[in-house]
Amino acid sequence: MRKLSILIILIPFFALAQEDDLLDEIDNISTEDEYEIAAFKGLKIVNFESTKMVSKKQLFFVVSHRFGSVKTGIEDFFGLDQAVTRLNFIYGISDGINIGISRSSFQKTYEGSLKLRLVRQGRGGSPFTVVVFNSVLMNTALEEEILPGLKFEHRLSYSTQALISRKLNKNLSLQLAPTFFHDNLVAFNGQENSQYTIGIGGRHKLTKRWSINIDYGLHLNRAANSPFKNPLSIGFDLETGGHVFQLHFTNAQPMNTNTFLGQATGDWGNGDIFFGFNLSRVF
Repeated sequence: MRKLSILIILIPFFALAQEDDLLDEIDNISTEDEYEIAAFKGLKIVNFESTKMVSKKQLFFVVSHRFGSVKTGIEDFFGLDQAVTRLNFIYGISDGINIGISRSSFQKTYEGSLKLRLVRQGRGGSPFTVVVFNSVLMNTALEEEILPGLKFEHRLSYSTQALISRKLNKNLSLQLAPTFFHDNLVAFNGQENSQYTIGIGGRHKLTKRWSINIDYGLHLNRAANSPFKNPLSIGFDLETGGHVFQLHFTNAQPMNTNTFLGQATGDWGNGDIFFGFNLSRVF
């Protein structure tokens, strides 16, 4: 497993010699319809969804990996032995409508998602791009032996996000992401099932291929006795021909909306953070 993880990390660097078709399109303005494009190059900023959409009839396959806490040191090879993996397929029904399905090893979670673009930033038009992201999660790790009276609906969670981004200039893009999410079964007593957060994120281009990305989620009604933290993530995007490879550090190991917002356990102040990556491939 360790060798496989290392191999996955190295794949994008060998891809640097591939075609530059993707690079020829990014960071430009469409002269045909005068829409601003490429506020973000990945479908996620780091943990938060971005306003990037999958084009019509395209299929994206995204592999996301979060290793264990680097705080464990050499005993777990700085988290390499405690990884969480998520596999996600996203298909473009149209340029403004995407559907997705994923499976995460965290709580053996399945997700179905719908992403809709409502407004697109353009010259002489809207100053913002507005996208709505909706998801339904199913936690299949829950067991009736541990939770007597467990019902199917207890496994379900929901989320809705309004993603509002603006590409300020060639190098800088910002996004606001007010989010509502609901867990039919919460992790501990005292936490409301319906929860609210404000997400903020941004991308700053460093070179033709590299950018730095940051996102943060401010939980608005977290229970006072909650052991969980607000998620803060910092990463770098590497753009290669046909790929966007994201390397990052975060205090949230789970990757679905409800889980990284509601169940982040790491603490940046104590060095309790997780290294990970998102790797996208277009078909």
